[in-house]
Amino acid sequence: MEGVVHMEFLKQGQTVNSERDISTLLALKLKLRRVRLDKDAILQHDNARPHTSHQTQKALRQMELTTLPHPSYSPDLAPSDYHLFPQFKKYLKGHHYDNDEEVIADVRRWCRGQSPEFFADGVRQLVKRWRLCVDCDGDYVEK
Repeated sequence: MEGVVHMEFLKQGQTVNSERDISTLLALKLKLRRVRLDKDAILQHDNARPHTSHQTQKALRQMELTTLPHPSYSPDLAPSDYHLFPQFKKYLKGHHYDNDEEVIADVRRWCRGQSPEFFADGVRQLVKRWRLCVDCDGDYVEK
């Protein structure tokens, strides 16, 4: 709730598949262990294939990473989608970059500049959204 623990950037032309997802999860697990959050961390994945593949699910069990289930028809339960990215898009409006490294540096700078309260607010919104989702038997979609 206090901030971003791990960030990775794909190079142009790369895509996320199970192998890449597992590699990211391993890196995340190591960072969580370093900041002593690995026992309390709960991951939230959507239903994208790399997250739901047999290989990824097996790796999650082996790494003992707890994952919050994601209802099939509720695409708006990820705090990155409804909280983080909309705010970041507002920040990016009007910015121009000469190369990928400038973009990456600015993304990192912006994320580090957000207060713990900013991230906690996104999680508090998640609790509200989950309640609505449960009340609608998993058919909740924010409009």
